[in-house]
Amino acid sequence: MQAFLKGPAAISTKPPAARDRGAAGSSGEGKKPRPVPWVEKYRPKNVDEVAFQDEVVAVLKKSLEGADLPNLLFYGPPGTGKTSTILAAARELYGPELFRQRVLELNASDERGIQVIREKVKAFAQLTASGSRSDGKPCPPFKIAALRRTMEKESKTTRFCLICNYISRIIEPLTSRCSKFRFKPLSDKIQQQRLLDVSEKENVKISSEAVSYLVKVSEGDLRKAITFLQSATRLMGGKEITENIVTEIAGVIPKETMDGLLSACQSGSFERLETVAKNLINEGYAVSQLVNQLHDIVVESDDFSDKQKSIIVEKLAEVDKCLADGADEYLQLMSLCALVMQQLTQNT
Repeated sequence: MQAFLKGPAAISTKPPAARDRGAAGSSGEGKKPRPVPWVEKYRPKNVDEVAFQDEVVAVLKKSLEGADLPNLLFYGPPGTGKTSTILAAARELYGPELFRQRVLELNASDERGIQVIREKVKAFAQLTASGSRSDGKPCPPFKIAALRRTMEKESKTTRFCLICNYISRIIEPLTSRCSKFRFKPLSDKIQQQRLLDVSEKENVKISSEAVSYLVKVSEGDLRKAITFLQSATRLMGGKEITENIVTEIAGVIPKETMDGLLSACQSGSFERLETVAKNLINEGYAVSQLVNQLHDIVVESDDFSDKQKSIIVEKLAEVDKCLADGADEYLQLMSLCALVMQQLTQNT
């Protein structure tokens, strides 16, 4: 009878001894918890846990207390807590039981057509007293425009929170209907504190230099920093995480390699430069990453005059655009390095 109630999938064809062993193995005593990405595990559970966004937190807390939450528009760099903040506010507002029923979360890259506005968002806004979110940055213009009427008609039952990196990508009729909040880049100190807190809770051994370097390579993106930390922990398996390990995990080109490239440019030997460039490509380094690192080196260097810096930075911008359009990495790297060589050797 029990097998009948559970359905045919529950009827086992194994012999009794095998079934007994399977039942013992599937008991909850030895079951390990499912591994969860640390980004999700340490995501703020309530608004008070959101770091370094005091103005946004203060306004949200007042709105939640007064039950007069407006439509919201969060914008700012990635990894600064935009999504975490609104999800924490929604959980605080509805509780874990009603959260899934009353919150519709949509990403603009999930479904590109206007039908998602006409069907999913509109139907949800009409039938449920809930909040809806749509990410703004890569969203097609017609889909953004379609939201305008829905936001007006369903204002009695629904609140929207639009999240984007650049507010200029959202049309003015939508921004005028939302309370806008800019999320500031997280300071290095805040990121270091958060990373050390996660390291302590996960029993991770990491040097202070590695933490500082982790903050540097993540470029203000705490989500990226925590992901790198988890990847490094898996790689080391309990050993101490060092700066070199962070370099490998983050895909950063080592300082020695960048120095070797600049040395080849300074030598004036095109054959040597070609060899170094081929080695860079063969080792799997991304030229887009090299462009970012070379930009920082050139801007901070005393070996270039202001005029030379302006010429090289303009070339960096051209190469970055070409790479984004799908150009060949090796050709773009050689083009860039040839210009750097020209600037370094013209005074010698």
